[in-house]
Amino acid sequence: MSLDDFQSDLPQDLQDGLIAVGEAARDLREPWWIFGGAAMALYGLTDLHVPDIDVLCAPRDARALLAALDGQVVADPGEGLFRSAVFGRAPDQPILVEVMADLETRDGAEWRPVAFTSRRPVFIDDVPLFVPDIRDHIALYRLFGRPKDLARVEQLERLIA
Repeated sequence: MSLDDFQSDLPQDLQDGLIAVGEAARDLREPWWIFGGAAMALYGLTDLHVPDIDVLCAPRDARALLAALDGQVVADPGEGLFRSAVFGRAPDQPILVEVMADLETRDGAEWRPVAFTSRRPVFIDDVPLFVPDIRDHIALYRLFGRPKDLARVEQLERLIA
């Protein structure tokens, strides 16, 4: 998939941030994904506000990616709906980047791992980025189950209808 058709519709800070993530991730050892609003924008949904870039990767790669982006590992309190073995932020990029490894979400009293079974390349200026398939992303948002996530399910389902 290429962004040639709608790349100019992406806000400049998002485009620049995505390129920074892709370049910083070139040496990662394990598969990694951009997900959340940034992935939705990469699918072509450009009528939404994207406040950050969410990246899911392996723990060692999360630390390496944060270092490459001048970010910091932040203590994850493991409270609420999500927790990560490694969580960090790179706020000094064109747009905030949040990196997670071994992400889990609460399902009642249980914690369930968050993982993608698909990985699709997307390119901006020949920089490779990876996103889950739209159906994989829909399953993630259904698992999260918050009202904003269910609204995103509706947006994503329109892309595959």
